[in-house]
Amino acid sequence: MEKQNFVDYIRIYCRSGKGGNGCVHFMRLKFQPRAGPDGGDGGRGGHILLKGNAQLWTLLHLRWKKHIVAGDGQPGSKNNRKGKDGKDVVIEVPLGTIARDEETGKVEAEILEDGQTVIWIPGGRGGLGNAHFATPTRQTPEFAQQGEPGSEGWKILELKLLADVGLVGFPNAGKSTLLSVISAAKPAIAPYPFTTLQPQLGMVAYREGKSFCVADLPGIIEGAAEGRGLGLRFLRHIERNSVLLFVIPVDSPDPVAEWQILLHELAQYNPELLHKRFVIALSKADLLPDDKQCELRKQFPEDIPVVVISAHQHKGLDALKDVLWQQLQRKA
Repeated sequence: MEKQNFVDYIRIYCRSGKGGNGCVHFMRLKFQPRAGPDGGDGGRGGHILLKGNAQLWTLLHLRWKKHIVAGDGQPGSKNNRKGKDGKDVVIEVPLGTIARDEETGKVEAEILEDGQTVIWIPGGRGGLGNAHFATPTRQTPEFAQQGEPGSEGWKILELKLLADVGLVGFPNAGKSTLLSVISAAKPAIAPYPFTTLQPQLGMVAYREGKSFCVADLPGIIEGAAEGRGLGLRFLRHIERNSVLLFVIPVDSPDPVAEWQILLHELAQYNPELLHKRFVIALSKADLLPDDKQCELRKQFPEDIPVVVISAHQHKGLDALKDVLWQQLQRKA
């Protein structure tokens, strides 16, 4: 069984800091006990920030952090001294992470670059001290502004893999075997469906020191867009792949029908996925005679590259890499 170390969905309760209150204070001089207002401003409440970290691949490090609380701002003081700002909390996340509000579903932040830092949940503003409210007709204001409260609520962090190529196919189509022979990744492989329960990433070495990233994703079943099988947990990772590689075994009862079901599930989940670049790999070619392979290739659309491969015999793998690289270099 695969280790459950790939976490791509986290629900956490977040609370940013409250702003400090403004101060009510009057300057005291030797012969002027109330020389004028000098109350300082309150400090800002602590922010909750998101920071991209290219060394992280999952949200596993946040699995047991159910509450994220930033520090409150301190109140202002005399002599126009501003209160100390609340302590910020920085949450490091892998690239491709989306932050959304659980109640509204609104996307609040998106991290795509290493080192990218965004203020996810801002802290409350500090209140103004009474020095700000002095006027020619009101020279001794005996009030100041209260600090604003912070924001709080349940939030969602969701990871969508940033891979160049995503492997799409039914369970037991040979996706994990393919990834294991074209990269150094070692996904679990077994002769039964749903061996892959978590996405796997592998770097594929290409010519002249070039490389690209391939994601082996859990298999689709009919009805995945409605949540059947691994459903939406799988489909969201496809959104960030530049090229989709459909892996269809030649020993399928009807390879073309299988291809059409895969397309239907993608369209049901997000019609925009149909505008991505497609490549079809007819896997397990060692199980079908060469003349049958040619007949099968002709049944697929002419505008989509089709490559016949056998991961077991290492057949057609170089041709597949060439096609994938060409698709990745195409301008949108």
